[in-house]
Amino acid sequence: MTTEGETITLTVAQAIVRYLNNQFIEIDSVEHRLCGGGFGIFGHGNVTCLGEALQDVKDTLPLYRGQNEQGMGFAAAGYAKAWLRRRFMFCTASAGPGTANLLTSAALAHANRLPVLMLCGDTFLTRLPDPVLQQIEHFGNPAFGLNDAFKAVSRYWDRITHPAQIIQSLPLAIGTMLDPADCGPAFIGLPQDVQGWTYDYPQTFFAKRVHRIRSQSADPGEIADAVAMLTKARRPMIIAGGGVQYGDAVGELTAFAEATNIPVVETIAGRANLTHKHPLNIGPIGVTGSDSANTIAEEADVILAVGTRLQDFTTGSWTAFAKDAKFIGLNVGRHDAAKHMALTVVGDAKKTLPTLGTAADYSCPPEWTVKAQAERAKWDDYVVDNCRVGNRPNSYAQAVGVVNDLCHKRDRVVAAAGGLPAEVTANWKTLDIGTVDVEFGFSCMGYEIAGAWGARIAQSEREPDRDTISFCGDGSYLLMNSDIYSSVLTEKKLIVLVLDNGGFAVINKLQNNVGQESFNNLIADTPTATNRVGVDFEAHARSLGAEAETVEHASELAEAFKRAQASDKTYVIVMKVDPYEGWTTEGHTWWEVGTPHVTDKEGVRKAHLDWEATRDKQRRGV
Repeated sequence: MTTEGETITLTVAQAIVRYLNNQFIEIDSVEHRLCGGGFGIFGHGNVTCLGEALQDVKDTLPLYRGQNEQGMGFAAAGYAKAWLRRRFMFCTASAGPGTANLLTSAALAHANRLPVLMLCGDTFLTRLPDPVLQQIEHFGNPAFGLNDAFKAVSRYWDRITHPAQIIQSLPLAIGTMLDPADCGPAFIGLPQDVQGWTYDYPQTFFAKRVHRIRSQSADPGEIADAVAMLTKARRPMIIAGGGVQYGDAVGELTAFAEATNIPVVETIAGRANLTHKHPLNIGPIGVTGSDSANTIAEEADVILAVGTRLQDFTTGSWTAFAKDAKFIGLNVGRHDAAKHMALTVVGDAKKTLPTLGTAADYSCPPEWTVKAQAERAKWDDYVVDNCRVGNRPNSYAQAVGVVNDLCHKRDRVVAAAGGLPAEVTANWKTLDIGTVDVEFGFSCMGYEIAGAWGARIAQSEREPDRDTISFCGDGSYLLMNSDIYSSVLTEKKLIVLVLDNGGFAVINKLQNNVGQESFNNLIADTPTATNRVGVDFEAHARSLGAEAETVEHASELAEAFKRAQASDKTYVIVMKVDPYEGWTTEGHTWWEVGTPHVTDKEGVRKAHLDWEATRDKQRRGV
C-alpha cells in the first residue's frame, strides 16, 4: 500500500478490512469495535487477497477458523443475538461450495432479523480464465452465478465489480445491519481478481466512526389512536417479542405493564423479557406455550403486540385469539406493526411505551389480572410436576428442570430444532433478563452447538465467568457437531446436553398425530437402516477434545451437570430420553400443517378431519 496526501492505495480486500477495523459503537457508555471479528474457511477464492489483508488485523478483528461454513454462519448469528444486534461478525468463504454452505445460515439470520456480514469469493470479473474451478455456468447469462442465490436470503446484496464501489457499498451494508426495522444479513460478493485490484481511496473513508442505532418514537396520531383503543379494553394483554430486548426496552415494557397492570405473555424470541417471578409474567404463548398464556389469549379483547413478528407458533396459526379481538401493533418495522389489520404504531418501544402509558393513564380491571395470575399459578404447578425427576422415563422436561435448578442466573441457554425448543420454552423458568436463546425463527438443526459457540464468544467478552448451555437432540448433533472442536480449539467452553431419543422423535410424533404410522424418523422405524447400531456420543465428543460422560437416568444428571460446571473446557453430557412418553403434553394451541385431503388410510383421513375441525377458529387477515 502507498499513501499520498489525502488518498491511500489499497487493494479492495485491504480497504474492506481497514474500513471494518475503524467502525465502533457505544454500548452502555463503553466503546466497542462494531465488528467483533470473523469466521473463516480459506480457499482459493478468498485466501490470496482477503486472507492477506486479514492477517494484518488479527489482533483487532480476530478470525476464528471454522470447520463448516454453515456452522460459521450460525456462530455469527449466535454472537449477534447475544449482543442484541448491536455488534456483528463477518463470515468469509471461498467461491463455490464454501459460499454455498452459507446459504442456510444466511436464511437463519434473515428469518431472525440478525446482522451477519458475508464476504465471499466470486468468479473472475474479467472472465479471462473461465470456466474456472467451482464455477456454475449459465450459458445464456454468464453474469449469473451461485452468489446470486443469496439475494433471497439477504437484506443487503452486492457484487463488487470495481474497487471504488466499496466506498458506497460498505456503509450501506453496515446501515442495513444496524437498522432496527430492516436488520438482517448483508452479502458482498468479491470476484477473485477484483479482490486484489487497487484504488486510491480517500483517507477519510477510513476515519474512525462511532455508530448510533436509531431510536424513534411513533407518530403522535398513531399513539392517540392506540390510547383510544387501549382505554376501552376490559381484558387487555401484552405480547412481548424479541424486539423488546433488541430495542433495549425491557425496562420500559416492565414499567408500562406495572403501571397499567396488564398481563404479559412472551413469544419464543421474547423469552426472558421478564423473569419467571414477575407477577405480570403469565407465561409463553402459542403452539409451544403455556395453558396460562393461551387461556387469557382466547379471552383478550385488546392485544398490544410489542416487538413481535407474530409468527404462527405465537398465534396458533391465528386460532389463539378471539375473532373480534383487536390488535395494536407496536413495532419499529411497518410490515410487522400492520399484520392482521392491527392498529399500527410504528416506533421504537423504548421511546413509545412511556409516551403511550402517560397518554393512556389506564389501569387494567383488577379481576382480569387476578384471573391471569391464577392461570399462571396453575401452569407453574404443572411445570413443577412435569420436570420432576422420576415421574416417567427420562424426558426433555426433566433435563430442563435439573439444569434450571443448578445454573447461574446469568448463564445462557441455547436450543433450536426438534422437540427441545418447545420443551425449553414451556418449562424454563427465566432467572434473569436476556438469558434464553431459542432459535425458532428458522428452527435450524445445527444451530444448537455452532450458535452456542458464537454466543459463548460474545459471553466471554462481557461475562466470561458464566456458562453457555446448549440443549441438543441426537438428530441435530449428528447433523452438525464439529464446533465442539471449535470451542475446544478456541477455549470457549460450552456445556452441551445431548438428549438422545433415537432419531427425529418430534417429527415422528407429528407423523403419528396426523394419523400416519411411524416411518423414517426414528432409527427403529427406518426400513433402509438394516444395521441399527447406536452412536457413542460420549466417545465422539471426547474425540473432538471435549470432556464427556453418559448418564443412564435423570437422577444422575444433577451431579453430572455440577461436574460440567466445574470443568474448564467444553463438557458434553449424554442421556437417552423416551421418544414417546417424554413430552410436555399441555400448553399447546392448534397449528396449521398440510394434511392429505384424499387418502386410502383411515387413520390419516380421520386425523385430517379432526385437524380441519379447528380451522373455523382461524382469524383471516393480512
